[in-house]
Amino acid sequence: MTDTLLRRAPFRRYWAAQTVSLFGDQVTLLAMPLLAVLAVGAGPAEMGYLTAAALLPNLLFSMSAGAWVDRHPNRRRLMIGADLGRAALLLAIPLLWWADHLTLTVLYAVAFAAGTLSMLFEVAHSSLFATLVERPDYVAANSLINGSRAMSYVAGPSAGGLLVQVFTAPFALLADVLTFLASAAFLRRVEVAERPTESVERSGNGLRFVLTHPVLRAILLGTTTLNLFNYIFAALFVLYVTTRLHIAPGTLGVIVGLGAVGGLLGAGLAGPLSRRIGIGPALILGLIVFPAPLILVPLAHGPQRVVVAMLFLAEFGAALGVMLLDIAAGSVQTAATPAHRLAVVAGVNRTINYGIRPIGAVLGGTLGAFLGVRPALWIATVGALLGVVWVWFSPVRELRRIQ
Repeated sequence: MTDTLLRRAPFRRYWAAQTVSLFGDQVTLLAMPLLAVLAVGAGPAEMGYLTAAALLPNLLFSMSAGAWVDRHPNRRRLMIGADLGRAALLLAIPLLWWADHLTLTVLYAVAFAAGTLSMLFEVAHSSLFATLVERPDYVAANSLINGSRAMSYVAGPSAGGLLVQVFTAPFALLADVLTFLASAAFLRRVEVAERPTESVERSGNGLRFVLTHPVLRAILLGTTTLNLFNYIFAALFVLYVTTRLHIAPGTLGVIVGLGAVGGLLGAGLAGPLSRRIGIGPALILGLIVFPAPLILVPLAHGPQRVVVAMLFLAEFGAALGVMLLDIAAGSVQTAATPAHRLAVVAGVNRTINYGIRPIGAVLGGTLGAFLGVRPALWIATVGALLGVVWVWFSPVRELRRIQ
């Protein structure tokens, strides 16, 4: 199926656009925080505000953006516009830094605006994906896209670190500018007859549709539960590993980078596994395999080499599991959603799943402060497994193939 997809020029260009943009994003994820710290002197609170500024558009605008995108006649042009807008925003940063006009307020504004355009791009992406890919090919197509994402996790941070070291953080962002321009160029060459919208969908109707659809509701509740506990874990992971397990930052970077190779394996296994055991059971397996290996983090003890090995296995297993989950869940959600509701449903999922993340992070900090970091990690890792309960007792468990 993968070979058939890659022989289709529109999908091949669409996949290329996604791939180059994903690599650029990894550079920005490293360069933007370093820029805030090194160039404008951001402290811990300011770093939190910067992260919140980038995430806030998902909570504020995703549902209404989804309804608007579903009414728009050309999602491809929306994605091109989002790429060009993000390129312009990031290009302004080195220019302002060079002119000595870069401030934290400017960084907050850029993060918020770029986050808004990224949200719009992702919401429109779900509709364009369904136009380009036939239903039987959803898993294969999602495997290719998520394989690119996994590769960007492996190679992106090291490339970003090298660019920051050689060119400084402001000018390292130019790499992401180039990837946005390349993505727009690839998308411009995607020839596709987009499906006309059959009805006008309001964001509230999209939420109602998801909550009354047994498959979509189960996936949303399962992934939201997992995300809540996973962000409790994420808020405490670096603190615990560096201060309690005494792992050096450089060693931690290597562990995370090598662990991301598990994502490549997961992307490669998702298609064959879905065909062998069924798309529903593969999704359930992802909901288990993603959080379960992270239990090794609070379990880790003993000689340093043993601790490093346990942390690597945790990262590798979680990366494998998240790819199984993302590919299966994305394929089922797309297949279960009518074409005229794809963007608004994507907006609903993005609002709730991204909205729960800062709540999880705050809860993680609170639990860590009152109970201790290690007990909070136990709560996070065991609690994340509860996400599978929503899906197990739903029609998803019986799904075998996308029709």
